[in-house]
Amino acid sequence: MAASVVFKKLTPPAAITGGILSCCIYAGAGFAGITLMATFFVLGVLATSWKLGQKISDGLAEAQKGRRTAAQVFANAGAAAIAGLITSVLPELGLNTPLIIAACFASATADTVSSELGNVYGKRFYHILSFKKAMKGSNGVISMEGTLAGCIGSYIISVIYAFWEGWSIDTLFILLAGSFGNFIDSILGAALENTGYINNNAVNFLNTCAAAVFILIMDLMR
Repeated sequence: MAASVVFKKLTPPAAITGGILSCCIYAGAGFAGITLMATFFVLGVLATSWKLGQKISDGLAEAQKGRRTAAQVFANAGAAAIAGLITSVLPELGLNTPLIIAACFASATADTVSSELGNVYGKRFYHILSFKKAMKGSNGVISMEGTLAGCIGSYIISVIYAFWEGWSIDTLFILLAGSFGNFIDSILGAALENTGYINNNAVNFLNTCAAAVFILIMDLMR
């Protein structure tokens, strides 16, 4: 928490929010959950910082937002924390909480990495609803390069999960959940954020919720 404030990655309220969410995640998934959260944070910081000058010169708002706020922290980690809190209060539900948390952070990572690196390395950009060419950095606009980067981000999260829980079909489920959440993020951005119905924080929270629902369905089907 202190380091994130000192290095100007989070505002003080955001750091406190992150600490509270971390406690909830730890309560439900132990050190595995904390490691997944830390991996998302590190990958997000690296992706956001990568070629920052180029992003700012391109006029991309995402690159100019500065330190993340408490609302942004909750948008990315809130669903995972809720899962951890539910498990700690109602363990009889028997939720596979580490798997759910991994799916949430796979989606959050895919969203951040695909946006940040797609804006740097993307060649052709398309609106996800119309598939017409569009300007990079806009809500609901995707590129092949950004999508691939997002998949790699989800895969890294799945590898961290496997380190704690062992290799299994779950690693594939996490990758799929992260990619699904990222897809939902783009859909919501194009359909609802662009029209002013919801803001970016709501989109980010809902994409992690979508990934959690996806992984729950996959877990029930086996």
